[in-house]
Amino acid sequence: MTTDVINPIKPITITKGARQPPVRVKLRRVSANVAKAYPPDGLQKEWWGRLKKALGTRSSAFVDASLHQLYAAARLPCSGICEIAVNAALAMIEAAAPKDEIAAALAVQMACCHTAAMAVLARLGGGHGTERRVVAVATAAARLLRAYSVQVETLRSLQRGPDQIIRIERVDVHDGGQAIVAAVKAS
Repeated sequence: MTTDVINPIKPITITKGARQPPVRVKLRRVSANVAKAYPPDGLQKEWWGRLKKALGTRSSAFVDASLHQLYAAARLPCSGICEIAVNAALAMIEAAAPKDEIAAALAVQMACCHTAAMAVLARLGGGHGTERRVVAVATAAARLLRAYSVQVETLRSLQRGPDQIIRIERVDVHDGGQAIVAAVKAS
């Protein structure tokens, strides 16, 4: 008689420089528009800790609220809540590596904006409808994509810190003159 375990949970080993697989959720549908998340591997505490780390927070309430926002926004076209869309959004958020709740909220917005833009672009793909409708859909897609790029730049500036301003002024020093290159305060 053997004591082999079917589908054992193997620990993830990470080599230097390799990224860990993104945190994932499984969804238990309550209705078409409501779902409850649970860990895909059954390890509740470790999974919740990874969600907190992915969202750059120590707050369970923030993680719960962010998941609800993702359920509401991360859907595939013509469908209800989609596990694939939620997991794709979580992967995007984790890749943004937010350091706090402000950056995480921006990353959640980015993931939702990206999903919405792709859904609008999917409607545009067929070019069905009147010319007015096609123009309206194209305009909506352009606005969403512009908003997404602004969000990316905002996140980068949050992570990078404030920009340093270097002011260069022209200073002419003639023969026999002296110049000081520094901020001078009169006493």
